[in-house]
Amino acid sequence: MSRIIPLDLNDRAGRPLVMGVLNVTPDSFSDGGRYISVQRALRHALAMAADGADIIDVGGESTRPGAAAVSAEEELGRVIPVIEAIRRELDVPISLDSSRPEVMSAGCAAGADMLNDVRALQLPGALEMAARLDVPVCLMHMQGQPEDMQADPRYQDVVADVCGFLSARAAAARGAGIAARSLILDPGFGFGKTLEHNLALLAGLPRLGELGYPVLAGLSRKSLLGKLLGRELPDRLPGSLALALLAAERGAAILRVHDVAPTVDALRVWAAVNTAESRDFHG
Repeated sequence: MSRIIPLDLNDRAGRPLVMGVLNVTPDSFSDGGRYISVQRALRHALAMAADGADIIDVGGESTRPGAAAVSAEEELGRVIPVIEAIRRELDVPISLDSSRPEVMSAGCAAGADMLNDVRALQLPGALEMAARLDVPVCLMHMQGQPEDMQADPRYQDVVADVCGFLSARAAAARGAGIAARSLILDPGFGFGKTLEHNLALLAGLPRLGELGYPVLAGLSRKSLLGKLLGRELPDRLPGSLALALLAAERGAAILRVHDVAPTVDALRVWAAVNTAESRDFHG
């Protein structure tokens, strides 16, 4: 097992932590194919760290709507060399975006410090593996699977339904021996949700925080911005920053983003205003 870098969610400089996205896939919705070589992936990780990323999230299987599954061998071949290369160069915590227990094990051995699972440890053996690895784990909500999740998503009450699912998965994780302090919850914006579902989830994010776990929000460049604003991927930065600040305002502890430097700047301004507002000024 590699050295694990602590991930302290209480040491946030008055703002959420920024998780930089590193997709080492040919088909991710935003940057598929840009970082499939180890050297390109490493350069991007170094750039994100220099821009202020608190965590680098490495993923080797696209979970965009309609994406097909890849084999465990292919996923391992994509992520392990990249994690090893980043760990040799950086002390920034590395998150591994995977659902497979064998990839989780190999990834942590290679240097990953955190697990980020879009399937909330539901694959056979994933709960037990995460407990054995003893690293922070993010549990995400997804209705359906990537290949069909956007076909016809339906909820009775999207906020209540997502909170109920994540509460149950957190209980299952604790029952498997994962410490409550190691759990992070992600409502899964864009994963089996319509525009209206996504907006309701963001508005209701404080209800998810009431479950007692840190909340991760991944809203960067999502298709909801295309539907809401009519913007294509290259033009979604302003909308992404607005969503990041709205999530921060509603209690998100981690923001998963593609554009690290602008997000860090926006959050620094937001945190500075919050700090000024909390002071007791006497002119």
